[in-house]
Amino acid sequence: MSYGKTLRDQIAEPGTTPLIGVYDMYSASVAAGHYDGMFVSGFGFAASYYGLPDIGFIAWPDMMAFVQRLRGAFPHHHLLVDIDDGYVDPEVACHVVEGLERMGASGVILEDQKRPRRCGHADGKQVLPLSEYLEKLDMVLATRKDLVVVARTDATEEADILHRAEALAATDADVVLVDGVRSVEWIRRIREVVGTKPLLFNQIAGGKSPRLSLGELTDLGVDVAIYSTPCLFAAHRAMDTALAELRVADGRLPATDGEDGIGVGESTRLLAKNIARHHPVPAARESVGV
Repeated sequence: MSYGKTLRDQIAEPGTTPLIGVYDMYSASVAAGHYDGMFVSGFGFAASYYGLPDIGFIAWPDMMAFVQRLRGAFPHHHLLVDIDDGYVDPEVACHVVEGLERMGASGVILEDQKRPRRCGHADGKQVLPLSEYLEKLDMVLATRKDLVVVARTDATEEADILHRAEALAATDADVVLVDGVRSVEWIRRIREVVGTKPLLFNQIAGGKSPRLSLGELTDLGVDVAIYSTPCLFAAHRAMDTALAELRVADGRLPATDGEDGIGVGESTRLLAKNIARHHPVPAARESVGV
């Protein structure tokens, strides 16, 4: 199966392709029942695997091992992987891209940040000289065979945002991402400078970008939307609430026979699908701009 081509073909279809951020195998197991595409979020992985913020702690072997487990359990879902800055060195970036493609990743996102790096929606981001990033990007593009490559800029100065977006669109990258876009008007401006190149928009709760529906993004000419943290943040709130309620109930577990109850049976049935590797791909999306 050509995972890169499958994702590339999906992106080329009308509407905005959503990719849902997952942070571990359990969140992926839940997400797989709702969407046919996953985003392997650096924010989520740093939080779940290391218990640290997304500021450059991820080691590439850990990320590759996670992707390998994901592909084994979800053979039919899109997997777009955040590889940050390629783990600094161009040679490492190429090695990681080669390995991820071999194990079945659909695509990667490579950013132009310099170290110390930051979450794309945080303050204090710094970017590499454009020529240095383009050299790294060209090496990655020459390494991949079919993998989708998203070229990402974290530029914050207005003139630099447009200059870099235009430069990235002129490469052989499949998709362009400008992270931390602050307004609908800026989405329109970026869409204009990247021309016909597919455009990706990153949505993260509490981030700098506006909250937009897939239909609204389609109207703006956005081809792909990644949702970095809905699973992670929902789990945070649900766990905090459940443990607070457990304390109030003097340690008595809640009943699991209601609609909202999850017990060992439901959890085991969900995870058993990963053993059988027959996770059904959600049905085709309705015509609502997705």
